[in-house]
Amino acid sequence: MSECLFCRITNGSLPTEFVYEDDHVVAFRDINPAAPVHILVVPRAHIETVADLGGDTTGVMSRLTAAANRIARESGVDADGYRLIVNCGRDGGQTVFHLHMHLLGGRKMPELAA
Repeated sequence: MSECLFCRITNGSLPTEFVYEDDHVVAFRDINPAAPVHILVVPRAHIETVADLGGDTTGVMSRLTAAANRIARESGVDADGYRLIVNCGRDGGQTVFHLHMHLLGGRKMPELAA
């Protein structure tokens, strides 16, 4: 997926400062933050959407969530709370088709309709 923006970031061909990285996940600041803390948590493997998970992608969401929780602690937003968002597909608000999780914190988030 050489044309995928997040693949270029995860493989290092597009220089980005990571706030977290391990063998499976990288995380970096969103260039258009919606909150004081807005980090994108991205699997290194190219998976287009959360709907594409299954089979050989078992554990991806657990890895993303574990990384997000660690980043929240390190960013100091864990005590007051934070939001984790995964958009799926165009109608779900996904604009980059490489699975990713948004970590938002540092302010009170608006309530979502139930």
